Amino acid sequence: MVHPGWVCLLQSLLLLARARQSRGPAGACPLRGKSELNSFLWTIKRDPPSYFFGTIHVPYTRVWDFIPENSKKAFQQSHVVYFELDLTDPYTISALTSCQLLPQGENLQDVLPRDIYRRLKRHLEYVKLMMPSWMTPDQRGKGLYADYLFNAIAGNWERKRPVWVMLMVNSLTEVDIKSRGVPVLDLYLAQEAERLRKQTGAVEKVEEQCHPLNGLNFSQVIFALNQTLLQQESLRAGSFQIPYTTEDLIKHYNCGDLSSIIFNHDTSQVPNFINATLPAHERITAQEIDSYFRQELIYKRNERMGRRVKDLLEEYPNRSFFFAFGAGHFMGNNTVIDVLRREGYDVEHTPAGQAINNATDPPPRIRIINGYITVEPQPRGHGRFSPARTDTSGSHQLSHSLLLSLLTSAMHLMRLH
Repeated sequence: MVHPGWVCLLQSLLLLARARQSRGPAGACPLRGKSELNSFLWTIKRDPPSYFFGTIHVPYTRVWDFIPENSKKAFQQSHVVYFELDLTDPYTISALTSCQLLPQGENLQDVLPRDIYRRLKRHLEYVKLMMPSWMTPDQRGKGLYADYLFNAIAGNWERKRPVWVMLMVNSLTEVDIKSRGVPVLDLYLAQEAERLRKQTGAVEKVEEQCHPLNGLNFSQVIFALNQTLLQQESLRAGSFQIPYTTEDLIKHYNCGDLSSIIFNHDTSQVPNFINATLPAHERITAQEIDSYFRQELIYKRNERMGRRVKDLLEEYPNRSFFFAFGAGHFMGNNTVIDVLRREGYDVEHTPAGQAINNATDPPPRIRIINGYITVEPQPRGHGRFSPARTDTSGSHQLSHSLLLSLLTSAMHLMRLH
């Protein structure tokens, strides 16, 4: 089953694509003190305050120790936590899976040019053969094995739309496989919110993230899939070296590098196909894809997400919200923050080390019943601002991590946000 790492695959690949300078070990941030580290926190100035927090789609264990205490405190003190999607709702998983499928009765072999289908099948056979050697002892110790993982990511691939297969291929790398089995930061925060019995919600619907990917025309999709396969084939042959790494992304995030090009708004999230070696007509296609995804998966989403944040703040003036979205939504031009500022909100970047104001419980409700005045505390409640929650342990946890990972790769490809 292919999972939502797509919004992030498109997001991560582009995020990563710009991080070629300063490659430090294991995501470390050299010559920096704790007060200078990760500062992906913004305060929406009101009473009580609310917060934006920028996440990245990597295993939370790689970044959690570098997230400043004031960011963690803002999360803990907020009454309600909102994400892009509800990562613990079974509907999110099933809807994303359905969105990726070809129309009933169609298979990839029927729609792809014969040569591309043959190359795709050969590449997936190579990945399946190599995957046991990519697995870590820690993964095996948790009962995570190569066959299961391959089927979880690539199972039923012949029924998927070509654009989703392209994203899937981008997620089937050794580095990506080694990170499976640990919740990515977004999912970890969702699980922590549930553990802390916070109310949670989502500002987007699955269809709003999914349909733009299915909106590419056929020739654009074939171009994107072909370019992806060419890159993977060159990697296998040793004639191509990835110009970015997950370590680069983690390092920039852990250093709180708000100005880094890897977080700039020209994150276009579908592997960046624009390069000087392409023939003129193919370069035009690559630019069209980049422009389409920038508009549909960055700017339009930022506008929509910003409006919904504004509506929540207005509807629940006594609640403190913590909005955890991909870091790219807060970088560059036409960001979610820009939408709020246009509406008159004061949104301020919050450096590591800056004190966080304590959020108070919502004021009590005063009611008059049969002539008697009663004062009832507002519940800080557990649950969501939308329908029922599901179990996030065990196989669900892996399923959500895999799904988010695809989603993530997609967006990291696409939005270099």
